[in-house]
Amino acid sequence: MKNIDFILGIFLLTALLSCGKSYKKQAEEKLGLAINICEQGDSLTALIQLDSIMVLFPEAVEITGKAKEFSKKINSEILFRKQDQYDRLTVRLTELEKLFNTEKTEYDRFSQYIHKMQNFERRWNKSFIQLHLDERGEIFISSNYYGEQWLNHIGLRVYDGVFQAKTDSVQLSDPNNHHSEFMNTHWEKVSYKNGKDNGVIQFIADNADRNLKAVFLGKRMYFIVLEGFDKKAVKDALALSNALKQKIQLEKEIKALQSKVN
Repeated sequence: MKNIDFILGIFLLTALLSCGKSYKKQAEEKLGLAINICEQGDSLTALIQLDSIMVLFPEAVEITGKAKEFSKKINSEILFRKQDQYDRLTVRLTELEKLFNTEKTEYDRFSQYIHKMQNFERRWNKSFIQLHLDERGEIFISSNYYGEQWLNHIGLRVYDGVFQAKTDSVQLSDPNNHHSEFMNTHWEKVSYKNGKDNGVIQFIADNADRNLKAVFLGKRMYFIVLEGFDKKAVKDALALSNALKQKIQLEKEIKALQSKVN
């Protein structure tokens, strides 16, 4: 009980001392804290402290003015780093984009990146895994089956020995599970969108040097060996996807910082 009374007394004394300080004194202390935090390398926490000065102590005009200037200085430094990061990323994007052709048909909302090694003309009568990537960095794969009998496949497993990854199922009734037939030849295309690849894209990219195989999973199973150029296409596309998304994010951050600095 005595301990509780002692702690309450400390809290009360602290509150009274705080109340006794002028707005200017409290604002000065908070500004000093922000400067100290920034010097320790924590710019974001320092900015939070500076913003709180302007909210809590608007009457301490001189101190809030210093807080605004210091906040502007920190944001300018962050902006410089972000712009430097953006410039380096642009060089990386230019190198990656050389590996792709781009196209945008009347049915596309966004420009599509097509890896130069995934030439459909040389595999129109083969089963294969296709990579799809658009200008937003959105990426997915599709399994394309070609054969004399319906496979009715709904998933895909890629493996090499005990190493494997498997997509989520895309049911036959799903619009992303497409069937067509021409002159007794059957085509099936299953698109694993919105994360339904379930890590298969990353698995292929991480294991492109392995002798990867794929099995189309349906009423029957159908096996293929992944071509070297297909594995490279997936690896390159994933790198480009990440770079495109990073570019979009950096553009947003730079725009927000410019509004704070100007």
